[in-house]
Amino acid sequence: MDSPTLQRRRLAKALKRAREAAGMTQEQAGKAIDGAKSKISRVEAAQSGFRVTDLNVLIELYGVDEVTAARMRELARAGRRRGRWSAYRNVTPDWFTDYLDLEDDASTIRWYKPEVVPGVLQTEAYIRAVFTTAAPRRADDEVERLVRVRLERQAVLDRRRTQSHFILSESVLRRVVGNPTLMANQALHIAEIAEYSNVDVQILPFNAQTYCPASVVFTMLRFDDNPSTDVVYLEDYTDADYLDDEAPVRAYTDLWNRLSAAALGQVESQELLREIAGEHKHPKPK
Repeated sequence: MDSPTLQRRRLAKALKRAREAAGMTQEQAGKAIDGAKSKISRVEAAQSGFRVTDLNVLIELYGVDEVTAARMRELARAGRRRGRWSAYRNVTPDWFTDYLDLEDDASTIRWYKPEVVPGVLQTEAYIRAVFTTAAPRRADDEVERLVRVRLERQAVLDRRRTQSHFILSESVLRRVVGNPTLMANQALHIAEIAEYSNVDVQILPFNAQTYCPASVVFTMLRFDDNPSTDVVYLEDYTDADYLDDEAPVRAYTDLWNRLSAAALGQVESQELLREIAGEHKHPKPK
């Protein structure tokens, strides 16, 4: 069963298509439900829910046919369910909990991380080092719950129905988190994961010939192996944004392709991972 987050996003896109087909602005739609333009904007971005009565008003306003209207109402009902990650809302913000639901449903996920090892690739020791050295200092029980969330997420790598692609900057592997031994084990762990049939790992080396904005951090998710469902997930320190309009998705797809072309191939990437692990274990004397 698809997650509530994915159902809300499907409803949001359906409502936006219906409004545009009806030739109406967000401001006009907002007035019809006694709300502001911003309310329609948030609904169409799947950033907030709204009442069934408002949905019915919009369905009538847009002239939606009966079959589509029934589907919209079903999506609205499904979107109000609690997702499997809701149990961790006391340690993860709502915007990230929504992402976790999408991650669960995706058929393809592409991660670009230039500074930190992606959560689903982190060893338990790396996870603990990240959370115990963070500021402000977290309580021990909170750290344990956060570690559990991150370890549970890693099940996505074992699912053959999900294709996972990673492009990591070389700096991710050389920046020491915890201690050199921890980093050596982390690099070897990534090399081991890279051997999975549904996982691709590429390393963007320091000497890569690219002029891409390589400092950008993003994740791209696809559902049901359908490119038209692509969503770009952008996260900052306090919030996240989801891009699913054609133009930004195309721009990020182009960026991904350029980064992938500049990065090492999978075999060369595994060789570099093991080489860096060896350097962490046996550093050269200064």
